Amino acid sequence: MQTFNKPPKSLISCVGKAIADYDMIRAHDRILLGLSGGKDSLSLLHLLLYFQQRAPIHFEIGAMTVDPQSPEFNPSPLKAYLKQLNVAYFYQEQPILEEAKQRMKGDSFCAYCARMKRGIMYTTARQQGYNVLVLAQHLDDLAESFLMSAFHGGRLQTMKAHYVNDAGDIRIIRPLIYARERQTRAFAEAAQLPVISENCPACFSMPTQRYHIKQLLAQEEQNYRHLFKNLLHAMRPLMTGHPFHDTARTTNPTSATD
Repeated sequence: MQTFNKPPKSLISCVGKAIADYDMIRAHDRILLGLSGGKDSLSLLHLLLYFQQRAPIHFEIGAMTVDPQSPEFNPSPLKAYLKQLNVAYFYQEQPILEEAKQRMKGDSFCAYCARMKRGIMYTTARQQGYNVLVLAQHLDDLAESFLMSAFHGGRLQTMKAHYVNDAGDIRIIRPLIYARERQTRAFAEAAQLPVISENCPACFSMPTQRYHIKQLLAQEEQNYRHLFKNLLHAMRPLMTGHPFHDTARTTNPTSATD
């Protein structure tokens, strides 16, 4: 049986602080990680396994992958990998790409796909008795969302660190909020994690608003070394409490519409 890879101290510190600051994991929690197969969610899986062994409280870990059945994306190799790690794993296929062509009305594919996946994960969490859903967005993701909301939506908004869904039965946590994307990339490469390439095929097929914001931030960080530290400070009031809305459906995810 394969053991998990010990993450570097820098990542352990970032994630440990986030968990403590936002009271993310509690005694007897059953947490379900949304596992896309990308470097971020795979890195977070190993971080959670590390903390599970060392935390003074008991909590359980499971993982789930929603396969959108896109020809560019095949996460099925994760099945054997999670079995080797002895992690409870739930794998569901859903033709999201094809459904989007029929059901999308004035929405982006990324937003539609995220909403559908979230609804499926909520349903699985309920069915399997998990009370916490873990998502793998990091500080770069939060900063990009912050600027996109300001630039394109006229709102001061970003992803939440820890909140409860609209139905009030599942907590959502993001333990990577203090970590940088380059940290998860470095860990995934050093540990040779089985990263599934192109885990968002629609975003890889064409430039997106998020891609342009990512490029802008990378350019600005070359001039301002503390850019992300300052952005984190600015975003902190927006990272707590309930989100403006949680559009994932909590009953039948296949009925999700705008």
